[in-house]
Amino acid sequence: MLAHQTKKTHQYTVEEYLVLEEKSEVRHEFYNGDVYAMAGGTVNHNLLIDNVKDLIKASVKNKGCRVFSENMKVDVREGRHISYPDVVVSCHPFDLRGNNLIIRQPRLIVEVLSRSTAHKDRGDKWRDYRKMPSLWYYMLVDQYATTIELFSRIEETDEWINTFYENPADVVVLPRLDTELSVQAIYADIEITPADDDGPIEDTV
Repeated sequence: MLAHQTKKTHQYTVEEYLVLEEKSEVRHEFYNGDVYAMAGGTVNHNLLIDNVKDLIKASVKNKGCRVFSENMKVDVREGRHISYPDVVVSCHPFDLRGNNLIIRQPRLIVEVLSRSTAHKDRGDKWRDYRKMPSLWYYMLVDQYATTIELFSRIEETDEWINTFYENPADVVVLPRLDTELSVQAIYADIEITPADDDGPIEDTV
């Protein structure tokens, strides 16, 4: 998602940020004391989020895991970075309590790429996400081409494998979640629009 920095007179603490989020009608991401208002995305951006969420939900619902999209905060770096991933999966009982507000033990994070945020999703966000001990998979979904980029953590290490899926017949395999996602199903009913023909650039994070 896209975000704009909110005008401020001081650096926010996490506590101040959480109070802001409770009262605000607009979602914000938190990064090193700054807050960034989230803006909406394209139709394809939203449809891809729905497709990914539905496919994963159907696969993990009987495995003690739950899937959330867009409105669930993730504590990426304690006290420094709180984000709203497009899709997040957690299997940790603490995260899945009914009154919980923040995911702290994600297993899978998915971001749908936009022109304005692809560099962040592959850069600053990825650098922070990959340091989360609980995270097994980070998946990037291109809304301008039938392309999935998957980062998979090698078990018991801090090393990651990067795999691309560019053919509709490809299947994205998430063995640690016992899940397979068809690329064709992810892009079902999506009319791909090249980035150069997409009109105004989305303001997303």
